[in-house]
Amino acid sequence: MDDRSSVAVVGAGLAGLVAARHLADAGADVTVFERRETVGGRVRTRHLDGFTLDRGFQVLFTAYPAVRRELDLGALDLQSFSPGAVIARPGERSTLSDPLRDPFSLTDSLFNREVSTTDKLRTLALRQHVGDRDETEIFESPDARIDDYLRDWGFTERYLDNFVAPFYGGITLDRTLSTSKRVFEYTFKAMSEGRIALPASGMGAIPEQLADRARDAGATLRLDDPVAVVDPHGGADGTVTVETEGDVRTVDAAVVATDPRTARRLTGVGAIPTAARPAVTGYYALPDGSGIDGRKIHLNAADGHPNVVVPLSTVAPTYAPDDRTLLGATFLGDDALDADPDTLREATRDTLASWYPERLFDGLERVHTDRIEFAQFDQPPGVHDDLPDPRDPEGAVYLAGDYTAWSSIQGAMRSGREAAAAVRGDL
Repeated sequence: MDDRSSVAVVGAGLAGLVAARHLADAGADVTVFERRETVGGRVRTRHLDGFTLDRGFQVLFTAYPAVRRELDLGALDLQSFSPGAVIARPGERSTLSDPLRDPFSLTDSLFNREVSTTDKLRTLALRQHVGDRDETEIFESPDARIDDYLRDWGFTERYLDNFVAPFYGGITLDRTLSTSKRVFEYTFKAMSEGRIALPASGMGAIPEQLADRARDAGATLRLDDPVAVVDPHGGADGTVTVETEGDVRTVDAAVVATDPRTARRLTGVGAIPTAARPAVTGYYALPDGSGIDGRKIHLNAADGHPNVVVPLSTVAPTYAPDDRTLLGATFLGDDALDADPDTLREATRDTLASWYPERLFDGLERVHTDRIEFAQFDQPPGVHDDLPDPRDPEGAVYLAGDYTAWSSIQGAMRSGREAAAAVRGDL
């Protein structure tokens, strides 16, 4: 790459920030344009009345290769969930965990009546199977729905209904298990090899660290500066014109790293997926010392309303004031987007009371409700075979976003690095 090559990066989400850093490291003159006043895209955090509230329930899988490559995990002060989950239904709670990583839960897991011994043994065999394969092998393998894939492995309907549906409903936002089994395999591998964690100051610390690294490499970030047009034919000699509200800039290359719908509008690439999976997360507070037990995600094995409840401040005490406990409850589907916040709070309160009949949840207080219409792009079987390539737009315009890989933090960060490599190779 010419040391004076100029590159515009449109979007300061994870993909855009990773691309900007690597391009600046390579000597390019990099400017990042972001329409919001903060970096992060879908990975953001707000602080409200002493509470730390991520934009919907999100976690960091420490085993993701891109996470290990791009982040200083020590600086994030990660707070880890306990492996496994609590399977909950009215009047009953049981623990299902990984005895290799959570030996203290061995007895509870062995005697868990929600999942048969045969299913537990098959889970260990599946762990070995995915552990021997890397990301490329998994995402180039023949595809199927998650439920059909697990049935082929011999897992029972009880296992799918009681554990996989709510647990992977939380990961894929699809309790029907109609998502690509490739996503299941790779996330199952990541959970087997690393931790699920939260940065002490919230998930927003991840893009903030990436932004600092991009600036340290020499990139310039222009926040609250939305891009209206990316014209691959706007300049002479193959250069690209980038137009904002108050500026027109000609650059040697542009990386579009926006949300999928904006990326499709700016680049005209029809292969960018725009079918969405929505989610709603309600944040609720209780007096300190009340709430739910332990540092495990609670799965709703009954009706999925909410799908999961998470003891956020038990995992990360910095997420709530000292005298409060913060819970997060996630609801799936389009119906949740239209639901009244008080209705969602009441559903959460009633569900908690049914799981813990010995406790009172009348004081459950709503802190905030996040309605996320586009939390992930839809990932049915085979979708990854037709995702766009970073070089698909016309001219010296490139794509960076998880929609070039798969919907995840791993996919977003990997795509940023790959887009930067494509720019460097062409320039």
